[in-house]
Amino acid sequence: MPHLESLPLPLVRHHILVAGALGAADPAPNTAPSSVSVTIYSSADPRGFDPQVFIAQQRMGGDSMGIGYGGQIPGFGVIRETRELTLQKGINSLSFTDVAAFIDPTTVGFSDLTHPATSVMEQNFEFDLVSPSKLYEKYIGRQVRLIPQQKPETMIGGTLLSATQGQFVVQTREGVVVVPATDTRIELLGELPGGLRTKPTLVWRVNADADGAHTIRTTYQTAGMTWRADYNLVLNATDTAAGLTPWVTLMNVSGAAFENAQLRLVAGDVQRVQAPEMMARGLRAAAAEADAGGEQGFEEERLFEYHLYTLPRPITISRNASQQVALFPPIANVAITKELVFNGAPQFWGYEGDRLTDENIDGGGNKKVGVFVSMKNDEASGLGMPLPKGRVRVYKAAADGAMEFVGEDVVDHTPKNEAIRLKLGDAFDVTGERVRTNFRVNNRGKELTESFRIVLKNAKNEPQKVEVREYLYRWSNWEITEKSQEFRKTSARAIAFDVDVPAEGSKTVEFTVRYTW
Repeated sequence: MPHLESLPLPLVRHHILVAGALGAADPAPNTAPSSVSVTIYSSADPRGFDPQVFIAQQRMGGDSMGIGYGGQIPGFGVIRETRELTLQKGINSLSFTDVAAFIDPTTVGFSDLTHPATSVMEQNFEFDLVSPSKLYEKYIGRQVRLIPQQKPETMIGGTLLSATQGQFVVQTREGVVVVPATDTRIELLGELPGGLRTKPTLVWRVNADADGAHTIRTTYQTAGMTWRADYNLVLNATDTAAGLTPWVTLMNVSGAAFENAQLRLVAGDVQRVQAPEMMARGLRAAAAEADAGGEQGFEEERLFEYHLYTLPRPITISRNASQQVALFPPIANVAITKELVFNGAPQFWGYEGDRLTDENIDGGGNKKVGVFVSMKNDEASGLGMPLPKGRVRVYKAAADGAMEFVGEDVVDHTPKNEAIRLKLGDAFDVTGERVRTNFRVNNRGKELTESFRIVLKNAKNEPQKVEVREYLYRWSNWEITEKSQEFRKTSARAIAFDVDVPAEGSKTVEFTVRYTW
């Protein structure tokens, strides 16, 4: 008499005993998969999607399809399985278990590689899985026994009339009895009714043109799978080079495990028509961490306008788990540049179809000097390969050799030979201050003049180079009429000063801009 108290019980706490063979409702599968290939697509934003947050929500009993993430994990997988079957000529019924619980049935494909003339007459995805509520529905009108946990001697036997709203309604010899389901053990008597399965199952009716062995390939899409790239960057003592270790973080809450699978990842922004939100079919995810990394990483190739990464070895993709796989072998010496940047005026200030002549608008107030590291994704820098979007965490060794975290940023899909720039935070010992020293507007002369003083201070015992950025936001036609040092024009509305700030000292930059219209 199997005991089912380990099944998910979302509404009440009680025990169920079934007199009969539970497995009888599931026909034996035709065969076990002989090979499986998994391609995972991802739309996960590394800024907003964190697998560890999802895992924590699962442990607290969150929605198994992604509470806090719009009801779905951002991404999907394409599963391809090949199975060896023995078919008879004529009509055959095939049942494939061990498929993902969040399969999209409209994407299912079936092909007979041995006898292509085999045709599919009907296909179904059956997910009416065994659960307490489903068992109750099947036992309406059948004999049960109710045993209260607190008073087991007051057993109630009779015909189950209803099992809803946390109540069991039973017809006994004495009359109708209503029993609270909480802390009540129920014994369901007799054989388990048909129509229930213990695993999601794909069922086909096929017409085979020959007896014997057939190699069957099935394909389908499933939700509940995603991936993202994670990069660890370790700076050297002089901040001129770094070691880079790239990882792929996989998440699989599709409801199925895939053993010894060939794994492919697609990087790029693939458009997909969004289906209505799928209902969680009783899946309760229990996440686990697994480090499946190795020295051998993914092999990269172009696929249409995207990039395809193929792991050249089989991997087991665990059910309801997050795991990491090496994207490619670590790179020991990537050339980098550290930059200090002071944004005097926020870039979001700007005219919208008309000039800004209000004296109260100056966009100032920032005193922070941003810290950036940049690198070139080329062979000369030690890279030179397409890098998928992901989060970059940066570390540096302290005086005792311990690696300490110094900041992180997100890198977008980066082609070969493109630059990568990461903001790690704000400098502690280098600060800036921007003050407007003059403002004059002449509406009759269609002219506006504005002057600024930027003071940079350096508390370190070595000189620092700071890039001062200024956004000329008041109008499109501008001219720098006075300046304390040379500048670079970085765009139609921006300039930059490269300032050398002495050790334990300061440096002042002044300029005047004139707008005309």
